[in-house]
Amino acid sequence: MSTLYRHLVKPLLFRLEPEHAHELGVDALALLGRVPALCRLLEAVNRLDPALHRPVRAFGLEFPNAVGMAAGFDKNARAWPAAAALGFGHVEIGTVTALGQPGNPQPRLFRYPEEKAVINRMGFNNEGSEAVAKRLAAQPGVGHRRIPLGINLGKSKVTPNEEATQDYLTSYGRLADYADYMVVNVSSPNTPGLRALQDEKPLRELLGALSSANRDRANAGKGRKPLLLKIAPDLSWAQIDAALGVIAEFGLDGIIATNTTLARPGSFADVGQAGGLSGAPLLNRSTEIVRYIAKTSAGKLPIVAVGGITDPASAAEKMDAGASLVQVYTGLIYEGPFFAAALARALAERQRFGVGR
Repeated sequence: MSTLYRHLVKPLLFRLEPEHAHELGVDALALLGRVPALCRLLEAVNRLDPALHRPVRAFGLEFPNAVGMAAGFDKNARAWPAAAALGFGHVEIGTVTALGQPGNPQPRLFRYPEEKAVINRMGFNNEGSEAVAKRLAAQPGVGHRRIPLGINLGKSKVTPNEEATQDYLTSYGRLADYADYMVVNVSSPNTPGLRALQDEKPLRELLGALSSANRDRANAGKGRKPLLLKIAPDLSWAQIDAALGVIAEFGLDGIIATNTTLARPGSFADVGQAGGLSGAPLLNRSTEIVRYIAKTSAGKLPIVAVGGITDPASAAEKMDAGASLVQVYTGLIYEGPFFAAALARALAERQRFGVGR
């Protein structure tokens, strides 16, 4: 299947404008999700043999394998029900904001095939948390899914940072019933001022409020949701230390490292496109941060590693650095829809034969 994608499908998709190709991918996966029998057939081919490979356990959940679909692909919860058919062990939808918004002007997505990289300045284009909640209500719910579903929350562009906490709380309230875990995204470079919420004081206010809402939910008998923070790769070590301190203070369940970068390493030094860079050029910095977090937390904080995974070796590098799970998105563009299945199998074989961490 990977050969078919590389030699037939990929050349056709790469003739299209990148965002158009992306939307076709979402449409195709959404269509697949409406054919359950075909999904189960593909899942049977792509899933790991449970007799040979143990599931992964992290932040109170069980994952059939270590590879997830990162936020950004399925922003509006249209395609995720078919993700298990492609071999994913979990999927994270969004980023979802309290208010629906169109995102930044097009074009806003740019491929760099020679570097296996992408620059995007999408700007959290999504239908808003109310619309996404309605869609999720008609889809398989918690406890009835093939794989865990994460929901990634961001801030609406028109909401000033002083009102960001309420913006996130609104989305949390609408979406928590439908999530297996939830992610607080304060690290996208494409919403003005968003990354300022990573500073210690506003981060403490935001995570404190969401943690309180999570406790209230548990006290009301609805069940507490694992809560994770997604950080940028452009933070200093001191900023990461501060974020880890806030995570510990409020008892968050994990961290996602990392989002896209504003840095322009190597051949990207002369690239003039604004936005976040993802793909292979992000690998080293993202892994460096994963390793730092694992060491600083003494391995006690579950880490979901994302950034620069383009093959089994780069996925293994993340796991060896201390990750519990990995996520991919840009790698799918270059390696095809069954990339996750290949990664999951390779990582599971390493674990089975005692290679790596």
